[in-house]
Amino acid sequence: MINAQYKLTKPFTIETFYSNINLEEKNHIVVRPTALSICRADLRYYQGLRSNSVLKERLPLSLIHEAVGTVVYDPLGQYSIHSSVVCLPNIAGSEEKYHENYRLDSLFRSSKADGFMQEMISLPLENVVPYQQIDTNVAAITEFISVGVHAVDSFLKTAQTQKNKIAVWGDGGLSYIILSLLREYLPNAELTVIGISPKKLQYFNFVDNVLTADQVKCKPQYDHVFECVGGQSSAKAIDQMIDTILPQGQIVLLGVSEEPVPINTRMVLEKGLTLVGRSRSTRADFEQAVALLMESKQFYSRIALLISEVVSIHQVNDIHTAFQMATSVDFKVVLDWKI
Repeated sequence: MINAQYKLTKPFTIETFYSNINLEEKNHIVVRPTALSICRADLRYYQGLRSNSVLKERLPLSLIHEAVGTVVYDPLGQYSIHSSVVCLPNIAGSEEKYHENYRLDSLFRSSKADGFMQEMISLPLENVVPYQQIDTNVAAITEFISVGVHAVDSFLKTAQTQKNKIAVWGDGGLSYIILSLLREYLPNAELTVIGISPKKLQYFNFVDNVLTADQVKCKPQYDHVFECVGGQSSAKAIDQMIDTILPQGQIVLLGVSEEPVPINTRMVLEKGLTLVGRSRSTRADFEQAVALLMESKQFYSRIALLISEVVSIHQVNDIHTAFQMATSVDFKVVLDWKI
């Protein structure tokens, strides 16, 4: 089966390639993507903001790791044709003693393997999760939600002190998801968001306290904190977290930084803090994300607000339009994939 792939060949340049899908591959099904969501990581590739060595090594590359699609071929008979599925971007490595998202030999689509900007894609059966009764555009950001599920679920299992007061630094989509999940799982906790954009902070009307970074009182007050800032700005955020967290609290780090970020280890030691890094997600996290969207109307309604724009994709120029739009919207741009 001949398949069209839309690959970034250099910054701001997308070209069409053709490949063959092996219909005999064991335990695989073929999915046609129907909606894709642009992540900040995709933008960094598209704009050439990764290092030259990384771009040289990985391009050409099909971008986007957040996608849903419909089944077009299933020789195993597990899915009926046109069934709706979430596509999982992890290509699990062999080191089974670790979670699939942390294995050193795992690959991740739109990073070290081609992403979902394709006409069709062959996926292992374990790399799709079925869904129903979820709007396609909302379902397209399931991977994004699953990252939050992974972080919050781990936090709930490992944080050792009380969970009465929790603060999240960052006013982007990930902090919004983290707080939505915390509100779902810890309905009585006092939740605080700390950001820099008054416009974005208006979306966080379901938390108890909405602060800008310069309004934070640097005294111990939060049981646990989450960092969803990334970049060099995360240095200031982490400093505030260390100042404001109570002894033996957990700092969950989720923001991605291209350069090393300094950390005040003296106060980390003095307070006995735990720093936890969380990235990407597992199949179980995807299943939990889908279940939340299907079962909790309140959670679904909040998450739907993250869809800032939907762009219909009929040709390559439409892809460029979507990526340009993604640089300026508050949250997510979804591609209605019709190419």
